[in-house]
Amino acid sequence: MEELEMQVELVEKWIESNDISSLQNFLNEQNISDVEELIDELPEHASLFMETLNINRAVHVFSILDFPTQERIFKKLPANKIRELINEMPPDDRTSFFSELKGDVVKHLIIMLSPEERKEALSLLGYPEDSVGRLMTPDYITVKPHWNITRILDHIRRYGNASETIDVLYVIDSDGRLVDDIKIRDILISDPDTKVEDLIDNRLISLHANDPQEEAVNIFRMNNRVALPVVDEQDIMLGIVTIDDILWVANEEYTEDMQRIGGTEALDEPYLDVSILHLVKKRGGWLIVLFLGQLLTFNVLKYYEDRLTTILVLLMPVIMSSGGNSGSQASTLIIQAMAMGEVTLRDWWRVMRREILSGLLLGLILGTLGFVRISVDQAFSGMYGDAWTLYAFAIAFSLVGVVLWGSLIGSMLPFVLRRFGADPASSSAPFVSTLVDVTGLIIYFTIATLILGGVVQ
Repeated sequence: MEELEMQVELVEKWIESNDISSLQNFLNEQNISDVEELIDELPEHASLFMETLNINRAVHVFSILDFPTQERIFKKLPANKIRELINEMPPDDRTSFFSELKGDVVKHLIIMLSPEERKEALSLLGYPEDSVGRLMTPDYITVKPHWNITRILDHIRRYGNASETIDVLYVIDSDGRLVDDIKIRDILISDPDTKVEDLIDNRLISLHANDPQEEAVNIFRMNNRVALPVVDEQDIMLGIVTIDDILWVANEEYTEDMQRIGGTEALDEPYLDVSILHLVKKRGGWLIVLFLGQLLTFNVLKYYEDRLTTILVLLMPVIMSSGGNSGSQASTLIIQAMAMGEVTLRDWWRVMRREILSGLLLGLILGTLGFVRISVDQAFSGMYGDAWTLYAFAIAFSLVGVVLWGSLIGSMLPFVLRRFGADPASSSAPFVSTLVDVTGLIIYFTIATLILGGVVQ
């Protein structure tokens, strides 16, 4: 932290004295993450940093910035620097940036691209939003099955600089169909006369251009790859997706899920960059829905009004919180399992069986504790009178029923939402808690009425 503060003071000194040469030498010697930190500390000079950096490093720094910062920089850069920057950006990073911009701005920027880069940009932007096609880059190395190692190495020397990565080479046939992929390690340790077809193991893993990006994240996670090829319906190779892009997607998906689980719509920008009105809009919708849901508790209490006793009312928060907590736990566990690819729609029955058993056991544990608590209160204060055993059993059985019900609702709601094409994260903890609160009261008062009988008449 002290080192960063010293760097900030030094940079400010060079800027004040207009010593651009020293600033340029300093910035070009820093790691791109260090330059990103300087931009965070001195956002008013971000465009100057981008102008000062050599183009290669400027592109790398720009690619790791969040979109609001990228947009602010672009608005201050001269046209010639913008043209240079977008033409040098990797196609996948450029597509990601263009996807966030408004249509008129994108049209203006596309005009600045060279004919070849413009063709690539329009092709990638033509894929659906949040699809794998938006992530891929057409910069990769392909080889043919009949080539030998010597020819492959010559090919890499000639075209390797233009590739996103040379860790993996892709074998295609004469029609451009993807046959297999080969790791560079296997190339380097093979005899020079070995042919590509002798190295093929037919364990190809590929992505489809129209697949959801979230599915690509799961495939990368399960297969430990640094890059994967992208094909169309005829298995024609279109591009590759690299792990750095997948990590960005995974981070965005995780952030959105956490925000939805917390009971709010996903934010499009970093929290501090969102206006108050936009923040209220994102949070207000869910709060209104939850508020209206909680109003139903009034209807339940009104219905059972004549059968309520003071003791039943006092014990009501215990029942509501236990059901809501069990539902929130189950919902969070299932949403996370779905996000990790551990659970699919086909697993709903297995999940239900597990939650019935676990909800019943958890309910028995809490029900036993509730029975013991009432017994202890009765022994010291006698507050429940002669009907204390009935109250104890009413609370115990109610806890079993409400916790079991909460577990079922919390675990099944994500499946229902996924089945109808909605995001399972929308079944957030606050939503499940509200739903279980209302239905849990019905379970509680019904069981209490049946057990206590004449006591609550």
